[in-house]
Amino acid sequence: MNMGIRNIILLVLAAILAAVLFSTIFILDETQQAIVTQFGKPVGAPRTDPGMHFKVPFIQKAQFFDKRYLEWDGDVNQVPTKDKKFILVDTYARWEITDPLQFFIRLRDERSGQSRLDDILDGETRNAVASHKLIDLVRSSNRTPEVVENYMEAIDILDSISVGRGTIEAEIQKKANERTSDLGIRILDFRFKRMNYVEDVRQRVYERMISERNRIADQFRSEGQGEARKIQGDKERDLARIQSEAIMQAQRIRGRADSSATAIYARAYNRTAASRELYGFLKSLEVLEKSMDGQSSVILSTESELYKYLKKMN
Repeated sequence: MNMGIRNIILLVLAAILAAVLFSTIFILDETQQAIVTQFGKPVGAPRTDPGMHFKVPFIQKAQFFDKRYLEWDGDVNQVPTKDKKFILVDTYARWEITDPLQFFIRLRDERSGQSRLDDILDGETRNAVASHKLIDLVRSSNRTPEVVENYMEAIDILDSISVGRGTIEAEIQKKANERTSDLGIRILDFRFKRMNYVEDVRQRVYERMISERNRIADQFRSEGQGEARKIQGDKERDLARIQSEAIMQAQRIRGRADSSATAIYARAYNRTAASRELYGFLKSLEVLEKSMDGQSSVILSTESELYKYLKKMN
């Protein structure tokens, strides 16, 4: 019986010792940092090294914070620019807890830190957007636009910027860090995720873009039609020249043929009386063929040469 009580007492003491030891020791991994609090107030320096650390059991507690880079994702806000254009701005940032003790005193936890960053970064974003023109917010450099050869007039020349998007982002990050320096927070990076016109302005911009593209298309179409008419004119001119040359060549050939035929007729006419009579008969038949058709009637005089030929044939 005494042995059983002794074992129970030993087990109770071991449990108490384990509880005390568990409450005394806490372990930090590479992604964590911590501070120790006693009755809600921080005690000692922050613990940032990974490994085993100690505190007073039951009285003190360890408050853990992330050592890694943390994400902040802003809400989409409607903001007017310096040139009075309303745009929707979506932003994001990366931040870290650089002083866990100061962070705990001012903000207590990461949720409060995110809420405080909402106020700071959104406010600085609004101030920066309202202080700059839209073209400075969307462009980063005065680059030269690429153009298509011979169509310079169809390309919109970009206006020059005086600041640029990257400079504005750096300006917001710098001013936000000035406001978070006493919070134990450092903003590592800030960027505009997306910018766009509000819905009613966006529709007008789309309509203006469509109108501009249609104007350029009409210009290209007009130039194409002009080129087509030029090609058509060149074709008709060349066709008329070819036809004229062909007609002239045909007339020359026909003239040479008529000359040869006349010479042949003349030689045949001058040979004998019979040849002359045959020539006269053939010419009379040719005249008759050209002047008559199947519906014509001819009245010949008895003195007509053609009548004489026909009478001799009978």
